[in-house]
Parts: sequence; structure tokens; C-alpha cells
Amino acid sequence: MLLPILLFAQQKLNYKVAIVAFYNCENFYDTVHNPKINDVDFTPTGIYRYNSAIYLDKVQNLSSVISQIGTDISRDGVAIIGVAEIENDTVLNDLIHSPLLLKRNLKYIHYDSKDARGIDVALIYNPKYFVVEDSKPIFVVLPNKSKYEKYTRDILWVKGKLDGERIHILVNHWPSRHGGDAMSEPSRIAAAAVCKLQLEEILKSEPNAKIIIMGDLNDDPNNASIIKILKAKGEIKDVSKEEIYNPFWELYKRGIGSLAFNDSWSLFDQIMVTYPWIDKHQSGFFFFKQFVFNKQFLIENEGIYKGYPMRTWNGFNYRGGYSDHFPTYIVLLKKTN
Repeated sequence: MLLPILLFAQQKLNYKVAIVAFYNCENFYDTVHNPKINDVDFTPTGIYRYNSAIYLDKVQNLSSVISQIGTDISRDGVAIIGVAEIENDTVLNDLIHSPLLLKRNLKYIHYDSKDARGIDVALIYNPKYFVVEDSKPIFVVLPNKSKYEKYTRDILWVKGKLDGERIHILVNHWPSRHGGDAMSEPSRIAAAAVCKLQLEEILKSEPNAKIIIMGDLNDDPNNASIIKILKAKGEIKDVSKEEIYNPFWELYKRGIGSLAFNDSWSLFDQIMVTYPWIDKHQSGFFFFKQFVFNKQFLIENEGIYKGYPMRTWNGFNYRGGYSDHFPTYIVLLKKTN
């Protein structure tokens, strides 16, 4: 069972809580060259001099972050966390078996994609909370005018039961802004359209499906891929049935971001939910609150990136940080008897 907590003291109600998170792990490679992908830079002889000591430090740092997300609300931390920029099963296995996470008995879902850099998305979950029923990778076809990328990451679809309640999860990592926002935007529009199509397919068979869309979208909540293609709304009152609520709109408007560039914050790492999550009087889980996990230890305290997320590398020099993105997470609640 999930952990009962007293969250609304004034209402004197107990709730079960589930933490759902997303984290871009910033170039989480192993040290072995894979000739099928472009990973030479992240090998011992590559430009980053990525050896076993650095790799093990990276595993330790990422596990320390993941182990702390949501623990102020649930002692078990994350029930589900989508991750991006991971190379393969090797790094996932090492991560979930690291000392800080080992006792949680975490599992994962991962498929290799055709991404040229060899980085994929995956879903890590705690089987105490979530039971997987089905999953598949969804290929994203990029438009012909996509100048800088031939392939991008697949979208990962996972269906399962959260404390006995069926939910669907779509984990995304949309094409980057390499080459400029305008030049690269058609690729993100294409990825958003594939995500939207999968969403519609789910709703055809399950009109009241509870769906979570998460990922590094390389777009902010007010960009076209999200407001025009996904049609995600930033105000609960504006969301109608079969539409999407994006709670990270509210944080974005307040200037809160998950990554920084040229001293400007962006909120690319978002978690959105479909309409059935909104009703707080239902018997099942409902959406409660959204957060950027930007604890002080994750913030760079020196150099040109001071105030930014503490990244793994400063140029080609190993900084020993965590990621150039902050994790994001949402809290789901369910009333207990």
C-alpha cells in the first residue's frame, strides 16, 4: 500500500501519496564505445576523458538526486520517474542498484531508439506502487526540412496500475534547439503531433483514461508544440474533457525554470495530465501539486554557470555535478478510508 499522510490538516483527512517525476540525466553514458552510435566523446580516450571513476561518480550523483525527490512527502520517494539522456540498460541497472536506491527494488522499462547520439528515454518505477501491464516505443518521423537531425528519441508509452488504478504514461524527449529555435521548431511540432496521436488512440478505447505526459520537450509551456498541438491549458478551469492540463504553466509564469541558458531560465521539463486527474473528490488518485526539484546542492556556486543547475561538465572539464536540468515532479493524492 502507499504511504498514508495527513496533508490537509484543516480537513483532517488522510491521503495516499504517489510521487511522479521526470529527470534529464545529461549524457548518462557508460564508458564503452558502441560503434552503432556517436558516443566516442564519452569514452576514456574521448574529448571528455570519460573513465570509470567519472562514470561511477555520475551514478552516485544521479542516485543521490533521485533518492531525495519527494521524500519530504513520502518516505518512499518517487513511485514513477521518467528519465532522458540515458544510453542503455547498463546505466539503468547501475543506477537502480546503487547503494542509495537499492533497497527500493526499482525496475525500469527501456527500448533503444535510432537517435544518432544513442540517448533514449526510460521509465523507472517502484513496483510497490506501480505494476506494468504493457509498453512500447513510438517512433517519431521528423519532417524533411529538419536540417540537423535525421532521427530523434522514441516516445515511450507505458500502461500499468498505480495502486490498482490503470494509468498511461508517455515519456518524451523532443528534438533540441540546435540550429536555433525557428529552424528546429518543425521537429518539435512533429514530435508533439506523434504524442498527441497516441493520446487520442488511448482515449478512443478508454474515454476517461488517466494519462500522464512527461518529458524534456525542449519547449516552454507557451510554445506552439504544447499549446497548439497538444492543446495543453495552464488553468484548470479552462480544461475540458479529453484536454490536457499543464500545471507547469503556473511555475513558468513565476519565472521558475528547470534549466538556464544565457542567463535566461526555461522550463522544458514538464509533466502534464489529462482531465480525469483534476477532480479532487474522486475515489482514485487526483493531481495535487507540481514542483521543480531545485534544492541548493543542485545549484552551481561558482564560475560562469553560477546559479544554474550544477552540470556534469564545465566545457570539457569534469565538474562533478549532477545535470544541466533540474528534475520536476508532481504529487498525486488519493483519500483513504
